[in-house]
Amino acid sequence: MSAPVFRTATPIDVPALVTLVTSAYRGESSRSGWTNEADLLDGARIDPDVLAHDIVRADSRVVVIDGDNGRPLACAHVAIEDGVGYFGMFAVDPTLQGRGTGDALLRECERIARDEWRLPAMRMTVIDVRDALIAFYVRRGYRRTGVHKPFPYGDTRFGSPRRDDLRFEVLEKTFGVTP
Repeated sequence: MSAPVFRTATPIDVPALVTLVTSAYRGESSRSGWTNEADLLDGARIDPDVLAHDIVRADSRVVVIDGDNGRPLACAHVAIEDGVGYFGMFAVDPTLQGRGTGDALLRECERIARDEWRLPAMRMTVIDVRDALIAFYVRRGYRRTGVHKPFPYGDTRFGSPRRDDLRFEVLEKTFGVTP
């Protein structure tokens, strides 16, 4: 794949992005990639209304990489929360995972938080039993903070858990810039 071209999502992108995010994390299609949560959760991965709000709200950007056909191949959400960047909704088409697309998208979101917004760090939450995913972020300079947040059991907008021991851990990468 040539160097990716990044763009900011618009409300018209919501259906395609919901499809992309779902394909990367849930159901049988997600199993062709390594980021899937199919053994942990069923159902939705992203709520269309939440995504639409993230696209238009201040201090928030949904970054997209499109394929040659105009279909989104990867996306992520970066926002300002509590004085630092927040990174989430990271999805790469499962058939393209492991080819550098995700690395490029993560670096772009870090660039936005660090260079455009002048934030000192980026945080994210990851389901703490996702060892391979956490290792991916650790190799890219994120550290496990030991701070945990509860999984939103009962809120079907984010899926139906297949286990009762899910929780999030906060990962953080500092940039060394002064806000």
